[in-house]
Amino acid sequence: MIDSPKGNRILAALSSDDYFRLLGHLEFTQLAFGEVLYYSGDRQRYIHFPTTSIVSLDFSTEDGFSAQLAIVGNDGLVGIPMILGGETTTHSAIVQSAGNAFRLRADRVCCELSKGGDLQSLSLRYAQALMTQIAQSVICNRHHSVKQQLCRWLLLSLDRLPGNQLHVTQELIGHMLGVRRETVTEAAGKLQAAGLIEYSRGRITVIDRAGIEALACECYAATKVEMDRLFHLTLEDHPGVRDRLNLATLRQRAFKYHHEQQC
Repeated sequence: MIDSPKGNRILAALSSDDYFRLLGHLEFTQLAFGEVLYYSGDRQRYIHFPTTSIVSLDFSTEDGFSAQLAIVGNDGLVGIPMILGGETTTHSAIVQSAGNAFRLRADRVCCELSKGGDLQSLSLRYAQALMTQIAQSVICNRHHSVKQQLCRWLLLSLDRLPGNQLHVTQELIGHMLGVRRETVTEAAGKLQAAGLIEYSRGRITVIDRAGIEALACECYAATKVEMDRLFHLTLEDHPGVRDRLNLATLRQRAFKYHHEQQC
């Protein structure tokens, strides 16, 4: 599934009609490490649905300092500002982990959103989950140790990749967490000494995920629980979809209700 659009959680959750309508418009693309999908202030030409890649959403200050707001992988899409009606954005989107993705042109996105169907519903739910991730990152970076932040970041990244390896440097992790590289080196060294990870130049292998989860703060769990909760909601919970239920579905529901009343 990782080389299919259904390797992305949003595309996989679309109804059959909406999925096959979009399928002919989705473009397969390979994202390279460090590739910039858009800079702050750019007008977005596409939204991207990663399958095996991870994209970092970064904010930069005027004096050159930058920090990671959130990461997007096979759980969602890159381009939420377009979904929410914004023509430009105040952050940049940079590929953190190379891999595959599918993209959809801006004009096609607008056409789909105007239908008020599955893509709109799922994208808005993902926007809520993304805001939760950003909020938890702010809390985590202010109140928790670098080791806890590193564990959270490792788990969030692993959730969006098919394996247990991350191709990343300590300098990049320091940039993502907003701390010095030496601080990351010390935290990673403690995890390696505990037998939780193996670190070699440019690569981290997680050996004991349960151990990493035990050391992580509550910020990781809060983000994951909210994401899973939103995706476990049925599409019928969205008003725009509920209005499109066909007669056969209504009859099935009526029959089920009648049967339950008889019991």
